[in-house]
Amino acid sequence: MDQNFYEQVFEVVRLIPKGRVTSYGAIAKSLGAGGSSRMVGYAMRHADQAQPSIPAHRVVNSSGLLTGKFHFNPPERMVELLEREGIVVKNDKVQNFKTVFWNPLTEIDIL
Repeated sequence: MDQNFYEQVFEVVRLIPKGRVTSYGAIAKSLGAGGSSRMVGYAMRHADQAQPSIPAHRVVNSSGLLTGKFHFNPPERMVELLEREGIVVKNDKVQNFKTVFWNPLTEIDIL
């Protein structure tokens, strides 16, 4: 995918409210690219270069696992940022995932 797709991903991530998380797949679906959750993950690898910055710590996999934590320095930083926003994380998994999940398809109008 191109840089434009990455920018679209970053725009969605910037909309995730504090204290909420979303998944790579939900972001892909909201952009009309439902089968591209892996590409969203690739975009998130470049999140540190995004301007303005994005809350990359709020993006997890579809079951709430912090699969992107190794792209934080140190990896524990992702957990710290989530917990600072009131999200409970246990064994690298967001607890009460369905409660704190933010679905961009129902929360924003991208088109």
